[in-house]
Amino acid sequence: MEAKEVVIIGGGFAGINLAMELSRSENFHITLVDRNNYNFFSPLLYQVATGFLEASNVSYPFRKLFQGKKNINFRMGEFKKVIQAENRVVLSTSELKYDYLIFATGTETNFFGIENVKQHAIPMKNVNDALEMRNHYLQKLEQATITKDENERRKLLNMVVAGGGPTGVEVSGMLAEMKKHTLHKDYPELAASGAESNIYLVDAGAHVLSPMSAESQSDTYDALKKLGVIIKLNTHVKDYVNDIVYFDNNETLETKTLIWAAGVISQAFDGIAAESYGRGKRLMVDEYNKVSGTQNIYAIGDTCIQTTDEQFPNGHPQVAQVAIQQGRNLAKNFIAISNGKEPQAFKYHDKGTMAIIGRNKAVADLPKPKLHFKGFIAWFMWVFIHLISLINYRNRVKTLYNWMIAYFTKDQSLRMIIRPSKDEEA
Repeated sequence: MEAKEVVIIGGGFAGINLAMELSRSENFHITLVDRNNYNFFSPLLYQVATGFLEASNVSYPFRKLFQGKKNINFRMGEFKKVIQAENRVVLSTSELKYDYLIFATGTETNFFGIENVKQHAIPMKNVNDALEMRNHYLQKLEQATITKDENERRKLLNMVVAGGGPTGVEVSGMLAEMKKHTLHKDYPELAASGAESNIYLVDAGAHVLSPMSAESQSDTYDALKKLGVIIKLNTHVKDYVNDIVYFDNNETLETKTLIWAAGVISQAFDGIAAESYGRGKRLMVDEYNKVSGTQNIYAIGDTCIQTTDEQFPNGHPQVAQVAIQQGRNLAKNFIAISNGKEPQAFKYHDKGTMAIIGRNKAVADLPKPKLHFKGFIAWFMWVFIHLISLINYRNRVKTLYNWMIAYFTKDQSLRMIIRPSKDEEA
């Protein structure tokens, strides 16, 4: 039997798990397409952004990962359009024919139509964003050490984080830990001047970590307050102009750093009918992850919405475990179909949610049995789960080493501003 051509657009949690599972069958030839030539572990991007991990700790090249797997190829490029009648997908770099096409592109930052925020805020969606935040943050600290204008110094040192979900909480907590343990050692000029650095966490909802339990929300709020984070709830960012953040309650904050973790949205794909999209531009899929209105096109992970799972009638949460499980389930279904067997409808097995706040501070909710953890035990659970979830042994060892240094010294040596020259950028 001739191998089926499978084209996967996107090499995140969903795409990489689908590709790796499907590579076990000789009935398929897989081409994974991504705009980057590496996979990255998005839950730890904030630690790259704050200088506690290097980008290489959370990233790994696709071609290295696929070495020895004869039925997987990698193609670097961006999706442009799909021509369904010809089973052909057009990329920025080439074209591919397919028997099955799978969208696993994840989401992109949602700026809610606020153009100034899009232009001037710092998102947290990929490795480039994380490195940009690290460079920006360190440069503002350097500028604060030499300015004589107290108002300018205050704007340089104030940090505003928009979004009270896991990313916003983790970034705020890490910045607060650095303020407490690191800044006075790295920047004695600021300590001597008595300059104040304030960290603000802003969210439009009534609670931080809104998807988690009331206990986790309360514990996180208290822990962040103890770290010195100023929390503003029920507050929408309306605009960001001339270093001033404007809120819908007419309040303002002066800052040169607005970190945007306030929401995500999926993307539309040229060649897919408008009727195939649901809430948040997510592709509507059936219980087997096939896109509505198509014959051989599928979507998995954050880019799709599936309402056939009775436990999640409004769609699954856009978290890593859903993407991983959908990728693996779809691979098993393709293999089953190729062997003349029936596919299995996707059912999400919720393994719980967790978020880290700072050193020895985290929260975790387990669904079955319904349990809540906080403090050191939740922190240890978070460290263990994230460590084993990294894509290979090398990343785990390097990350564990960096975490051990940071834990025992309350410090790290990765705070370097590294930018390409203007000629290289051009």
